[in-house]
Amino acid sequence: MHPNAAFRHEERALWEALVEEVGFGMVFAQTPDGPRVAHTPLLWTGDGAIQFHLSRGNALTKHLAGASALAVVNGPEAYVSPRWYAHTEKAPTWNYVAIEMEGRVRKMAPEGLVGFLEAVAARQEARIVGGEPWRMSEMEPRRVQELLGGIVGFELEVSAWRPTFKLSQTSSADERERIALGLEDQGAMGMASLMREIAG
Repeated sequence: MHPNAAFRHEERALWEALVEEVGFGMVFAQTPDGPRVAHTPLLWTGDGAIQFHLSRGNALTKHLAGASALAVVNGPEAYVSPRWYAHTEKAPTWNYVAIEMEGRVRKMAPEGLVGFLEAVAARQEARIVGGEPWRMSEMEPRRVQELLGGIVGFELEVSAWRPTFKLSQTSSADERERIALGLEDQGAMGMASLMREIAG
C-alpha cells in the first residue's frame, strides 16, 4: 500500500468490485525456504473471503494451511509523462490501482474446490462472446478426478484490506484533466476514467 494518505479510497464496494472484475492475482506467504508468491485465479465469495487454488507441487501449497498470507489484485496502471503537467520539471510517475488483502488461510474440502472451479469457469465463460458457455460437466468424471488430484483449494479470510488508488490526487484539477487526456491519447481509457470518477 502506498504510504501517501491521498491515495486511499474508503469505498469497500469498489474494492470488492475490482477483485471480482479482475479475478486474478498473487498470493504471498513466508515459507521455510523464504518468501514465495503464486499467481492464481481469485474468487471473491461475497462474505469476506478470497478463494484460490494452487498446483499441488507449488512451493506455497504445503505451507499455506493455517498460515497468514497476502493476496494482491492489480487494477489499471499507466505511466504519467512530465509533458502532461503545466511545468515539465516534475518527475515521471506511475498511476495505478492495487488491492492488498491479508488474512489466515484454510485448505478447502474437495467439494469446496469443485464449487470454486465451477464458479470461476461460469464467471469467465459469461464474458466470452458467442457460443454456449463451457461447463465442467462436459469433462469425463475420470478427467475431473485427475484435475482435482493435481491442485489444492484454499480460502483466505480477509482480516485487513490495504487499497491504493494512485490517480494523481496530489496534482491540481487542471493537471489531472491534462494527464487524463494524455492517457486517453495513449489508449489508457480505464485509467483516465478512474481518474475522473475517483480523483475528481
